Amino acid sequence: MSKTDSIKENIQRAKEGNQIAFSFLLDTFWNDVYGFQLLRTKNENDAEDITIRTFSKAFDRIETYNEDYEFRTWLITISKNLHVDLIRKRNRNVLEEMDSHGEAVHRVLDETPTVEDQLIIEQNLASLLQDIKKMKPHYQKVINLRYFNELSYADIAKELDEPINNIKVKLLRAKKLLAEIIKKK
Repeated sequence: MSKTDSIKENIQRAKEGNQIAFSFLLDTFWNDVYGFQLLRTKNENDAEDITIRTFSKAFDRIETYNEDYEFRTWLITISKNLHVDLIRKRNRNVLEEMDSHGEAVHRVLDETPTVEDQLIIEQNLASLLQDIKKMKPHYQKVINLRYFNELSYADIAKELDEPINNIKVKLLRAKKLLAEIIKKK
């Protein structure tokens, strides 16, 4: 199966709510969107934040994706619009959540344990805590709230005052990064 066919298949599965497909798409396109935003913002935190918001919005609206266009182009367009919104908001000095337009939140990721979840669960606690400390603070926070405080996505969203889809994408990304740290040992 070619990479293009695999991407199309995963987009279709993601439209049906498949978590592994979302994970595949995040892994496949994260560097493209993040790299694009890093060039635009010249700031790692802004680039990462906009990338998280891009995937959150894309996963929330995946059923609207038109396959006549490349998926990467669709993501970059969402990303570009989010960056423009961010600049406008900063220029107005309004401190409000970019994506809180009161829209219904769709269930993006189900809660079945992934390969990364299993790897995280199997780690010795002291060793795991050391690995978590190697991550950026906002990733440490979502991992701690999810695994140590055992909060639901909704409770984490409330705690961090962020849209639930941002939390889901951030947690998905944090688990990938943590799994990579664990595997490197």
